Amino acid sequence: MEIAAQRRVAFYTLGCKTNQYDTEAMQELFQRRNYKLVDFEEPADFYIINTCTVTSLSDKKSRQIIRRAHRSNKDAIIAVVGCYAQRAAQEVLDIPGVSVVLGTNDRTRIVDLVEEAYEEKRSVNAVTDIMKVKSFEETPIELHQGKTRAVLKIQEGCNQYCSYCIIPYARGPIRSRRPEDVVAEVNRLADNGFKEIVLTGIHIASYGKDLGPGFGLKDLLGLIHDIKGIDRIRLGSIEPGLLTEDFVSAAKGMGKLCRHYHISLQSGCDATLERMNRKYTTGQYRQIVDRLRQAISDVAITTDIMTGFPGETDEEFESTLAFVKDIGFSRIHVFKYSPRQGTPAATYPKQLTNDIKEDRSRRLIELAETMERAYLESLIGKTELVLFESESQENKGYYEGYTDHYIRVVAKANESLVNKLLPTRLVKLGDRYIAGMVDSL
Repeated sequence: MEIAAQRRVAFYTLGCKTNQYDTEAMQELFQRRNYKLVDFEEPADFYIINTCTVTSLSDKKSRQIIRRAHRSNKDAIIAVVGCYAQRAAQEVLDIPGVSVVLGTNDRTRIVDLVEEAYEEKRSVNAVTDIMKVKSFEETPIELHQGKTRAVLKIQEGCNQYCSYCIIPYARGPIRSRRPEDVVAEVNRLADNGFKEIVLTGIHIASYGKDLGPGFGLKDLLGLIHDIKGIDRIRLGSIEPGLLTEDFVSAAKGMGKLCRHYHISLQSGCDATLERMNRKYTTGQYRQIVDRLRQAISDVAITTDIMTGFPGETDEEFESTLAFVKDIGFSRIHVFKYSPRQGTPAATYPKQLTNDIKEDRSRRLIELAETMERAYLESLIGKTELVLFESESQENKGYYEGYTDHYIRVVAKANESLVNKLLPTRLVKLGDRYIAGMVDSL
């Protein structure tokens, strides 16, 4: 195949914020080797697809994107990386057009691998046994530009082994990034004008457990909290067990820590939680939420809930609905159980039909939308700090940003508000956003 004078590479990312970080790190590796980054819809010589495998739908979407890239340029080198590639390397390699398969480690080799596939005209399977990887792969990002909020990966892997989840097998055991490397990247972000960082990983509640006794996520937050230039620190998804009295007490004293906690629930029924191999009860979860709300005013509690887990009876689902109503989440991510080969739950009896899963998902989503609206309405009339990120593409002169509760706000202004943290009066409820009025510029 003929390669453009400056080789063109396009990326597509599926899945979580951790994948987003990994993609950005790989993009930088290509840029340093003088590749030109182009949009995925543009013609490219190399396509890098960072995949997800959390559900069967994730696998399907990954295959669709691979085929789209192949249709765009049948001569292009297509590299498939990430969780789906790690879990099913040969299956991915058998998809027409795929030249390189790389899993969830050794991403620093990605440029060499695609060049090897191109120059030697052969397929490359670089997936290794992730369960044997014991250290965090350092893929720092240095060419930060053009954003107000940065995702910062601090941890990899998971040791929880929930009965439905394939991710521990795709990402391997927990590995924590060294504190000094995290601090160095936060300082670079501050120097590049970022005002907010989002700490992410596969299981950030486990941060530090492999670094030795006495150092965890709370201690890492303490190190980065006082770095000048950073106004906000936002936590990614966390497990309930992280939020001990000691952690919440420390969080209360950290003014930069956002009042938004995404605390994974999965089910509001104790019997279902036990079959899922979750490590808490609904009573413990309720106690943790109460602890947060007593310590931090107007805190936003969001969560994930799965419907249709094997053996979930009508009564168990009704218990989940009742629990959700009682907690009063500000937002819920609802998803249907998907059997993943290799997990215990895939072999459980009483697998539910898609119709049951769909019906329960619909009912829970309706409840979630009602609660989200109620939470948004509770903020009307208040003045909150909003970090504005961009001008609205639909309406010129309007700017969009987020409160520290992660509530989207749209406000009109005669000058750019981008990358400004401003007191904003929340005046009117829109469609999953609040119209605001900036008090001063």
